[in-house]
Amino acid sequence: MRVIAGKVKGHRLKAPKGTTTRPATDLVRGAIFSILETTTSNWTRVLDLFAGSGALGIEALSRGADWVDFVEHEPRCCDIIKQNLEKTRLAAQAHIYC
Repeated sequence: MRVIAGKVKGHRLKAPKGTTTRPATDLVRGAIFSILETTTSNWTRVLDLFAGSGALGIEALSRGADWVDFVEHEPRCCDIIKQNLEKTRLAAQAHIYC
């Protein structure tokens, strides 16, 4: 899984192991942002609920969002989100609620 567009395009993201999470694929995330970009260009705050790997929120940050709040129940997923944010150097623009 990787960031597909924006300032950290191409960065590979970790995903939680197992079947309890199902990260959105590159194709699905691309489609979501394609639809959103036709309706707004103002990416100030984004909420990534049931964040899993954080891929959706990280994609939003990469595409210009100012801030993302990640909400996740599983501590192991929260650790992965933190690692992904640090790897992409976007941690200063996010908060993880675990």
